[in-house]
Parts: sequence; structure tokens; C-alpha cells
Amino acid sequence: MSAYRAEDDYDYLFKVVLIGDSGVGKSNLLSRFTRNEFSLESKSTIGVEFATRSLNVDSKVIKAQIWDTAGQERHATFENVERWLKELRDHTDPNIVVMLIGNKSDLRHLVAVSTDDGKSFAERESLYFMETSALDATNVESAFAEVLTQIYRIVSKKAMDAAEDLNVPSKGEKIDVGKEVSAMKSVGCCSS
Repeated sequence: MSAYRAEDDYDYLFKVVLIGDSGVGKSNLLSRFTRNEFSLESKSTIGVEFATRSLNVDSKVIKAQIWDTAGQERHATFENVERWLKELRDHTDPNIVVMLIGNKSDLRHLVAVSTDDGKSFAERESLYFMETSALDATNVESAFAEVLTQIYRIVSKKAMDAAEDLNVPSKGEKIDVGKEVSAMKSVGCCSS
């Protein structure tokens, strides 16, 4: 028996979009997570690029389609987080999972934003927060795994709630179909 899984063999497909200012390491986060590669000669992303990788979450195969967007001009990037969040919240579903990533944690001596400031901002805005280093792979796997797990939990909870709302029987539960059919006939929905 082979342990090989076909590329298209997955239970869920989730889209993850990396956004932020230019030069913060979005492309290297993508390549570190999907190919375990890092490039010191980073070039600006033009347009949008994407890659995929599958993970197991609660015995389900989650295929992540990760989109790397072109950053805007380089600024004091932490100051722009509020603007990025506003754009996200204005243009996406309110149930999205958002994680604030402080990348380049390997450059502690050059840190522009303290861990405490990042955590405080994330708590205030109800975001997940993690510091990563695409260079040495610190927390890259954990950050993506956390985001994908949270998305999976939201999706599976919605599915369970929908099933409860519809009174969908659980596996193995018996239903008395006769009562349902006679009730529909009395309302006049079905011909006798």
C-alpha cells in the first residue's frame, strides 16, 4: 500500500493571502513554507504569485493555496498595519482569519517593533500574532499551520451548525420518513 497522495487528493482547499509593505519578507515566507527555500537575493513581486502545500489538520488534508501579493512602497511598515487591516475588513468576509506576522526575527539587533507592541496591537484588533524568520525557518510552519487550523475550525463549525439547523441526522441515526411525507401532503406541497 502506498503512502503517496495525489496532488488533487484533499478534503479542503483554503486560500491564504500574504499582504504588507514591500520588503517585509512575504515572498520568502511563501517559499520557506511551500518549498523550504530562502533567497537572499530577494526581488520585488510583480503582480501576484502563488504556491500550494498540503497539511493534515484533525485527520483532514488541507490544501493551502498561498498568494503572495506585490507590496506597496517601503515605509515604516508597522504604521501601515492599520491601513492593511481596514482594507481587509472593508473588502472581505468578516469571518476571515487574520494573523499579524513580525517577520525577520533573526534580525533582533535591528528590531523596529517590539514583541510586546506587536502582541498588544494584535490583541486590540483580535488578530493572531507570531514572530517568524523566513531566513532560519523560525515559526514559519507554525504560523501557517495556526492560520489553516483556525480556518478549518470556522468552516467545520459552520458545517456543523448548518447540519443542526437542518436537523440533518447524524451517521447511523434512524428517521421516520412516513411522518415527514404525510406532513408535507397535508400542507399541499405534494400530489396524492
